[in-house]
Amino acid sequence: MNKYKELKIWEKSMILVEEVYQLMRKLPSDEKFGLISQIKRSSISIPSNIAEGAGRNSKKEFAHFLNIANGSTTELETQLILFVNLKFLLETDINNALALCKEIKNMNYALQKSLK
Repeated sequence: MNKYKELKIWEKSMILVEEVYQLMRKLPSDEKFGLISQIKRSSISIPSNIAEGAGRNSKKEFAHFLNIANGSTTELETQLILFVNLKFLLETDINNALALCKEIKNMNYALQKSLK
């Protein structure tokens, strides 16, 4: 399977990582090793797990890593909302990232279903 770069879900998740990094530039530097570090790790986990799963030898293993990517996507959504709740960002700031998260989760569910 190992052609992860051809997967639209991987491409979208890479765009999401870029979006998250742009958002993090708006935050105070004193959060660099706290929330900013955590949200960057969550975003990077999504395409990384998709790629790792695609590189595995079975559909079952791929589905497992897609599940992990889905969890990371949900974690990322929560962290984005938290930044708004803490008044670090405006809701309008995170709308694009949240829309990408939703799209990625929908793609993830569809891909997992096709693997069964």
